[in-house]
Amino acid sequence: MAHYKKRPKVKRYRRSFYSREMRIKKGVGIAVLVIAVLAAAWVAAPHVIDWATHTWYTVVRNRDLEAESASASAAASSEAAASSAAAASSRSEEPVVTEPEPTPGTAIVEGSWAEVDVSSLTDDAAIQAAAQQLAAQGVTYAKVTLKDGDGTIWYPSQLAPAANSIGGTTVDPARIAAIFKENGLVPVASLAAFKDPVVPRTVRSMAIGYTGQEYLWLDNKASAGGNPWLNPYSAEVVQFIGDLIDEVHGMGFDQIVLTNVQFPSAKNGKQDFGQTNGVDRAGQLAADIAAWQARFEGSVTLWYSYSLGQVTDTATTLGAPAAQLGMKNLLVTVPAKSSLDETGRAELTQTLTDAGVEHSVIEDSAANYFG
Repeated sequence: MAHYKKRPKVKRYRRSFYSREMRIKKGVGIAVLVIAVLAAAWVAAPHVIDWATHTWYTVVRNRDLEAESASASAAASSEAAASSAAAASSRSEEPVVTEPEPTPGTAIVEGSWAEVDVSSLTDDAAIQAAAQQLAAQGVTYAKVTLKDGDGTIWYPSQLAPAANSIGGTTVDPARIAAIFKENGLVPVASLAAFKDPVVPRTVRSMAIGYTGQEYLWLDNKASAGGNPWLNPYSAEVVQFIGDLIDEVHGMGFDQIVLTNVQFPSAKNGKQDFGQTNGVDRAGQLAADIAAWQARFEGSVTLWYSYSLGQVTDTATTLGAPAAQLGMKNLLVTVPAKSSLDETGRAELTQTLTDAGVEHSVIEDSAANYFG
């Protein structure tokens, strides 16, 4: 039997030719490659899906996706517009509540008038009681005399010519006006104009002089209680009365009645009015009224008070019927010994309107009528 010689065993050793550092770099490179592939797939996936979807529907299912998309968009827009229109319609159906605009204090409104005794309005409680009583009676205008024909000013005026005119009892016009307004009344201040025996003695340059003498002209003998008057031709006087209006307006009175806008009833050569430039009585009073109305246009409503006789006849105190002097608002006082019925009041009102008076009020105490 033949014997073969055994081949010697060869030992094989595995040996890596990569160092540890090289293996780490290789692992990092593989990881980076994997991340890059995944990122590319993430970015490309939507486009691939869109392409596949578009291909499926357009090629396989034969559908126009762009037309369907436009139709869906139009439907969505239409639905949104309908929703907005419905919301707007719902809002428009809701009641809109608007606050009424407050009536300006200078506005002339319909309503009755009442004279309030200024001497009774000495404190807030008295003013409040008077205001509530008038409001309960349905009165709209509450007239208070703050300067009377005796020259007395019933409040502490700050005007220099009025220094000696302040009465022993004074009131607070600002409180009167405020409380009257709180009770729904229109406060009206009454101011006497040229009939004033006090200021002419305080500021002699504002008085009607005595021709050829240094004395003041008096409307009667001194022994019979005659008094001086303010001079309607004096620009200084017109300014002073305007300043009184302004002062009272600043205290809350938006409507003011001027009384005694006239000359003394006597007319003789002893009266010295200074420079008149040939203007007669009616012309001068019309000029004074125009000056005040221009000064307070839009800020104060001015009324002018005259007797029925001064309105219907040509009195020497005016030189013409009152309605011809150019005032817009006229208060007519009917003498206590006479009265006007409803027809007479209507006829008088129409006559005044035809003469250019915009608003007129008639005070007829005998008929218990003031409005």
